[in-house]
Amino acid sequence: MPHLEAALILLVGPTLKKFNDRDLNPTEAEVVKQYPAHTAICIRDGWEFCSPELAADSTFSFLLEQWKNKLPQDYIVKTAYVDHPFEEDPCHCHFSFTNLSSEGKLVLKYQWFLGGKTPTGFVPIPEELSEVYWPKSEDVGRCLKVECTPVLNDAEFPPVFAVSLPVCLGTGYPKVINLTVNGELVEGNVLKGVPQIAWCGGTPGKGVASWLRRTWNGNAVIDGAEGMEYQLTIDDIDSSLVFMYTPVTEEGVKGDPQCTMTDFVKAGTPSVSNVYVVGDIVEDNTIKGNGKYFGGKEGLSKFQWFREKENGGFLLVLSNSTQYTLIKEDVGWCLKFVYTPINLEGQEGEAAFAITEAVRKAPPKVFDLKITGEAREGSKVSVTATVTGGTVASSRVQWFKASSSEFVNDHELEALCTSKVSKTFRIPLGAVGCYIVAKFTPVGPDGEIGAPAYAILDDVVETLPPSLNFLTVTGEFSEDQMLTASYGYIGGYEGNSLYSWYLHETEDDEGSPLSEASGLLQYRIKKEDVGKFVSFKCIPIRNDGIVGEPGVFMGNDRVTPGNPTVLSLELNGEAIEGTTMVANRRYWGGEEGDTVFRWVLTSSDGTWNEIEGATSSSYSLKCDDIGFYVSVSCEPVRIDGVHGSLVTTEAIGPIIPGPPACRSLELAGSMLEGGRLTSHAEYTGGVKGNCIQQWFRSHDDGSKDELIADECLDLVLADVDCRIEVIFTPVREDGVQGSPKSVSSDTILPGEPKGVSLVIPECFEDNEISPIKAYFGGKEGTGKYTWFRTTEKLDNLEPELVASCSEVVGETLLYKPSLVDVGFYLILCWVPTRCDGKTGDPLMAITDNPVMAAFPSVLDVNLKKTSSDLYSGVGIYYGGYEGSSLHKWYRESSDGTRICIDGAASSTYEVADADYSCHLLFGYTPVRSDGVIGEEKFSEPSDIIFPGKLYVSEPIGYITFKFSILCN
Repeated sequence: MPHLEAALILLVGPTLKKFNDRDLNPTEAEVVKQYPAHTAICIRDGWEFCSPELAADSTFSFLLEQWKNKLPQDYIVKTAYVDHPFEEDPCHCHFSFTNLSSEGKLVLKYQWFLGGKTPTGFVPIPEELSEVYWPKSEDVGRCLKVECTPVLNDAEFPPVFAVSLPVCLGTGYPKVINLTVNGELVEGNVLKGVPQIAWCGGTPGKGVASWLRRTWNGNAVIDGAEGMEYQLTIDDIDSSLVFMYTPVTEEGVKGDPQCTMTDFVKAGTPSVSNVYVVGDIVEDNTIKGNGKYFGGKEGLSKFQWFREKENGGFLLVLSNSTQYTLIKEDVGWCLKFVYTPINLEGQEGEAAFAITEAVRKAPPKVFDLKITGEAREGSKVSVTATVTGGTVASSRVQWFKASSSEFVNDHELEALCTSKVSKTFRIPLGAVGCYIVAKFTPVGPDGEIGAPAYAILDDVVETLPPSLNFLTVTGEFSEDQMLTASYGYIGGYEGNSLYSWYLHETEDDEGSPLSEASGLLQYRIKKEDVGKFVSFKCIPIRNDGIVGEPGVFMGNDRVTPGNPTVLSLELNGEAIEGTTMVANRRYWGGEEGDTVFRWVLTSSDGTWNEIEGATSSSYSLKCDDIGFYVSVSCEPVRIDGVHGSLVTTEAIGPIIPGPPACRSLELAGSMLEGGRLTSHAEYTGGVKGNCIQQWFRSHDDGSKDELIADECLDLVLADVDCRIEVIFTPVREDGVQGSPKSVSSDTILPGEPKGVSLVIPECFEDNEISPIKAYFGGKEGTGKYTWFRTTEKLDNLEPELVASCSEVVGETLLYKPSLVDVGFYLILCWVPTRCDGKTGDPLMAITDNPVMAAFPSVLDVNLKKTSSDLYSGVGIYYGGYEGSSLHKWYRESSDGTRICIDGAASSTYEVADADYSCHLLFGYTPVRSDGVIGEEKFSEPSDIIFPGKLYVSEPIGYITFKFSILCN
């Protein structure tokens, strides 16, 4: 038989290395590559082996002979083959039929299969039902098969098939199989490039994308459009776009670039957004409406202005203009700007609008501003004007001087006064030789300010002869008081005017000059002046020596004695409890009368209280004064009853106390478990320091446990039947300790028994449940527990309702769910019980989910030989209710290779010829009723299956084969 070794390689596969203890001829392996992929299947089905040159036509004719009676009448297979498959590269199958005379449309259905390294053991590939299959990485080295089922007039016929060569490793060079662009080609929309890529064994990476705009004069790259998505703009209208994409693997290998072109982009529907009005909404102002247009190129869009009416509607006041000047009729009303977008083709979009705030009245204005009066030093001038939008009375005027009758702005003016409501002004000396300017600022009744106006006197300000426009003396005409003279000079610039003071016995005499005060503007009254009148005389003299008329000021009252005054006040004595404090003073102001003393205690926070009854110049510190500061106030009183100013010393202290002590100590609060005790201590003895407060738990046997707490103690279970004792040791701020004081509570009683919380964890079949619970109320006793089983999760866990619709399954704290509990909810009712037998209200909890079945598993898997050629497999299932568990039989060769036997899917198996010289194994895969699949378990291998006698249809002699197979 020619090429026998090639036939064996086709049947066994590339792992065959020896034949009859001889190495295979290498040329035979090359011959194998010349045979079609389905040759091995044809050999097994009885095809007569021939040379490779004739094999393609011979095997196809062999298959046609097998298929001819299975096909629809008058149909024959014309082609049936599969492309050479490569990893992650689409593989196409090719089937075609010749119709001799039949009517009707032939429909083809496909199913892909994955086999081994030889065209055997094919397994359907789920959901691969098209003409194309993309081989995966794990398919490399394995053969593919595709079955083509012809359907004619809804009748299915047996399939024909084609087999591929083993899947080859991918080239690593990615390629674009299909490239499309999704999205509506309208301005403003987002387009998305969608490439279909065959990675051909490379790791998928990020490709290179770009968008081009195609116009009548060529393509132009769109700047920044380098992503998979692109938003259409106005520049794209009437152009088509080109999307280019180059696939790139993670390893950096680039494929060939591909591109696709869109239809022409259309303009979007005209629209407008962000409509707004700019400008101050004030009478007489011009405002402008704006908006952002979209939708191709803008044509003659419509612009309209409306004024709000009293009924809420709007009145059209202007069209075809984006600007509008506010008039008097608009004041107090809102305006609406309406923008109707229209493109160049005349297509009109939906209008948008913006509404302004209410139009405000124009600010006040001033007209006919004039200055009246003489331009002379000291003269009064005033302004007159007409004001609109305001009143003259509320308007303000500021006066300036200018070196010229013509000025440009405020910077050329020098202010003579601040802005005032008064409209009159007296020209000062500083304005001589300058022009007087008035700045008039109109003000409305509501305080609104308008633009200022200016007016100027025609003439330069002239000077006056020296004179006094006022003369006065300030100060108290009393002993030891200072008198100060002041006057107003007018008439040019003042020279060395003369001042003199006089003393008068009566108001009418000439008086005697006080030489010590000549030439001074101040004079201090002496004790000798008491009972007399004092006057001041001023003679004005200009700097050029011209003398004016003198002015005299006469005091209205005679000089009075000085007010009673305490010149000094000291507080003597140490601030210690029991010390007598003495106030020493020095009095002035006539003969002293009954001077008043007031003693004051001031706390550290600044609050003060007058000590009642303490009115003398001395005071003894008392116990209640400890911690306070002491001071004394002295109000001098003249013998005629006149009172002087109150004088107060600085506070001395704080007053030092005696040793620290605790006056009282109390415990407040509920003497019950869960309650809170609070200690209240009244401290004396200076500023309270870090006093020591200790808490103890006292037992009946006299022992004590020290507790950690501050001013409050929360009672717990350990405190029940004990007493709580507090020991308070007073400590002053300086660290001095006083005698400790203690107080004890009554016996602490236990709280009412109560279940604080009860939680049932997740429940599983045969897993013991340990509920999580929290108890309160004294020492816990033996509680009562009742487990219920129910089909539904109850929202209302009332005991009566639970008992009526559930089944009791246990009465202990712990519970182990069994198979019968699977799928049911469990409810636990807990009656908390104190150690003395007192019970609390029952507390119930239900599982969040039904009891879950255990994971499916199988034990004791073994096989038994029931007859010479028949074996049966058994195993013990566990894990909820069993579903359709899977049974498989395996054939294990002498070298340990284990192969699943096709079609052997029951618990019994009949020995076949292929099993001879092999072991059999039974595989049991447990499947729970809800479809959960457990781990497959195997039986021990059977004894070696020995063959019977070998019979052949035609005697060919006896041939002994010895194979050596290499397995990976």
